[in-house]
Amino acid sequence: MKKTILTALVIGCGLIGTAAQDGIVNGVHGYTPKSYVHPTDPLIKERLEWFMDQKLALMMHFGLYSVGGIRESWPLSDEDGHKWSRSDVDWTKDDEAFKKWYIDLIGKFDPVRLNPDVWAKEAADCGFRYFIFTTKHHDGFCLFDSKYSDYKSTSPRCPFSDDPRADIVRTVFDAFRAKDIPVVAYFSKPDWHHDDYWEDCGLGYKTTRMPSYSVEKNPERWNRFREYTRNQIMEIVKNYGRIEALWLDGGQVQRRYGLDIKIEEIIAEARKVQPWLISVDRTARGQCENIITPEQTVPKTPIAVPWESCVTMGKFWGFHYDEMYKSSDELIRLLVDVVAKGGNLALNVTPQPDGRLPREAVARMRKLGEWLKVNGEAIYSTRPLPPYRKGDWAFTRNRFTGEMYAVRLVKDGEVLEGKQIIPDVKPSKLIHVATGKEFSAAVTDEGVSVELPAGFASESAAEVFKLK
Repeated sequence: MKKTILTALVIGCGLIGTAAQDGIVNGVHGYTPKSYVHPTDPLIKERLEWFMDQKLALMMHFGLYSVGGIRESWPLSDEDGHKWSRSDVDWTKDDEAFKKWYIDLIGKFDPVRLNPDVWAKEAADCGFRYFIFTTKHHDGFCLFDSKYSDYKSTSPRCPFSDDPRADIVRTVFDAFRAKDIPVVAYFSKPDWHHDDYWEDCGLGYKTTRMPSYSVEKNPERWNRFREYTRNQIMEIVKNYGRIEALWLDGGQVQRRYGLDIKIEEIIAEARKVQPWLISVDRTARGQCENIITPEQTVPKTPIAVPWESCVTMGKFWGFHYDEMYKSSDELIRLLVDVVAKGGNLALNVTPQPDGRLPREAVARMRKLGEWLKVNGEAIYSTRPLPPYRKGDWAFTRNRFTGEMYAVRLVKDGEVLEGKQIIPDVKPSKLIHVATGKEFSAAVTDEGVSVELPAGFASESAAEVFKLK
């Protein structure tokens, strides 16, 4: 049996652990390839190969925090709020008043212009291959009709509850599947609205991201919370159609920190319903972290396990009224950088409080989609090709056809013409994918040299060449 390119990376290059980072800085999780546990189930291994073919996901954080235009959930933790997550809360310094205000946002959540059909059409047109959506963030507010919580979009306390779209997860998942875009369920393991995690929803004491009581001294309370978590996860996998992956956030809830929810048992039970289910138990290490998820960062070198950088289009995961988005050129270069190192890009675009996608974000998605329509063959279904990333060049190889690609990243304002050195490859000619033009390549000590004619430069942030 032929080894996959991923396996070749592990054996030939010894890349596992070369970019390893662990810990959390300002809410940003690192990545832990050194501790990756390779799945043994043939179906899960097959689905991970499928996952690595997709390359680009649309990710969405949507919830109560969208109403206030503040950071998602984290301001509820006094410890995190004082350090970083309340930097955009300038109307009060009173912890209790703030937490009560946030909790009561359920009475103001009313996305009357929610139209997931439009979201899905934009995603399909712009080249996104799968969709990650927040079913529940750390604040405990469910966008699905959980029978185990009354803190949800279908609760009578929520003005949106009378709307036929009130079970938002169902509405959204159905819309994306109708456009043949597979769905991934984001789910927060911590739930700061549940009494067996935070007593009284955190009101009346100083909160941290950890439970409000000693789990070791109160095992019965933790067992209740563990069962609650299991019940909600099983609701999602049983009642909301096919899900490709369960994206579990809240890395503090794990065995290493004394917060064991027996995730292996939960995933095993979930796979009895959906045997293909990929488990993304973020930062927890072990057999349920099938995918490594660097957050707001791209590794400096390839990671030789399945991975996905989750990155915001702007600065924040949740909606902010004064958001500043990355340019479409930045997004194209970001995608190329991620893919050349063997990863996927989960690009977070958050809806407005009324449910619409911000126009500026959509405009950037469309520019990215236009580039992918021309150059997607160098992105989708590819694996890393040595030398991966070097200087202004990135390299990929299609795992089905064997076609090899060199992508020239173009800086803002740069004129791309004249002599170009493509490092560490030896093709005899190059074919410019966008135009079909062929260029002869001369071998040099550094790789090959190609002469691009005057006026070659386009407005693209990345020019793709097929290597022959």
